Amino acid sequence: MKPVPAGGQRIEVSPHPVADTIETHGCSVVLRRLEGPEARELYFHCQPPAEITDARGQAEAIYRAILSVLAANGGSLGSVVTETVFLRHLRANVASVREARHRVLASHGGTTHRPATSEIEQPPLNECAFLEVSIQAVLPSQSPVRFEPIEARPVCACAECARAHGLRIHIGDETRFHAAALCGPGKSAYEQTLGMFCLAEELLQQAGMEFRDVVRTWIHLREIDRDYAELNRARREFFRARGIDPAPASTGIGGGPVPEGHDLCLGICAVKAGRPLVRTVMTSPTLNEAPQYGADFVRGTKVVETNKVALHVSGTASIDEYGRTAHVDDFDAQADRMFVNIAALLERQHATFGDVVSAITYLKHPADARRLREKISAAGFEGFPHVLVAAPICRPDLLCETEALAVLPPMLR
Repeated sequence: MKPVPAGGQRIEVSPHPVADTIETHGCSVVLRRLEGPEARELYFHCQPPAEITDARGQAEAIYRAILSVLAANGGSLGSVVTETVFLRHLRANVASVREARHRVLASHGGTTHRPATSEIEQPPLNECAFLEVSIQAVLPSQSPVRFEPIEARPVCACAECARAHGLRIHIGDETRFHAAALCGPGKSAYEQTLGMFCLAEELLQQAGMEFRDVVRTWIHLREIDRDYAELNRARREFFRARGIDPAPASTGIGGGPVPEGHDLCLGICAVKAGRPLVRTVMTSPTLNEAPQYGADFVRGTKVVETNKVALHVSGTASIDEYGRTAHVDDFDAQADRMFVNIAALLERQHATFGDVVSAITYLKHPADARRLREKISAAGFEGFPHVLVAAPICRPDLLCETEALAVLPPMLR
């Protein structure tokens, strides 16, 4: 079955791309490579061995697999730009996962490089997994690629805030900046949201950038039903005060951050070039614009980078062209509409599911996992690293949500 948007227009899904599925150190790794004019970019997702039944052992296997995949592609830990760790039981396992990570990386001579790392309590739908890990890496091909850490000013006395930082990457005449797990001080979600956006702004300024250079954000909320409205209120005030228009693409999703004293955390991706950056808001006739119902983000952002054209698809669910939840209480229909919306956003940029290099799907009820996998296959949303996790979504009546990154060659600018 191929997605059919509202109005009946059929969107053709290209044949499944060839992704490498690698078995190494007992882990299953799905890898997509982008061979750009300036660099090779890797996107991959690691699932642990089913026969290992503890978080520490699974983490050791995963990080050995990550190093193996990087080495096989001419890279190392120093090539990693972003790292996302999806944990089933964050409180119980984050310390042992970190210890295992450190031990494996230290044994291979590298613990000083610090990618933008997010550790979030979002249980993998693979019931055997205590954790899964997604990686984005950049390896130079023509010009040198430089990585520079940017240290954050701690916003409170907690150990996690002391770890906050960003990573600046220079590729040709372009600068990219990534940061993750940024928290803000305060007792309320409103105060914490303003604080984490201000912290991101400080890091960007240290990197020679502004918040208007941000093309993508990720916001994880421990109590999304309680705090989503206050997040939106604070984000709107921050964007208006700084004249941020258009807003970045974004995902706002349920997920527990590591620091107990903070209820939200923020991740960002920013791009700045010596030339004027071509940046386009992605739209679809099947969706309204999120600010119409009070959420300040765009449905997607197209960015013409020096190494590729990036299509950042925001967290997308079963929303109709009027901003309403479509198909309340009907999981199958919601999943169908979600993929219709994503396909329509991509189609307007002359892209298909075949151009996707990474995705995350969030499922409200883990009991729907089998049906979700069936819908993914039926839609042809396959052939790339795709994380499936359980997470509450921004509306109580939404049952699933997907975000994606698709890429086109730079000659298609």
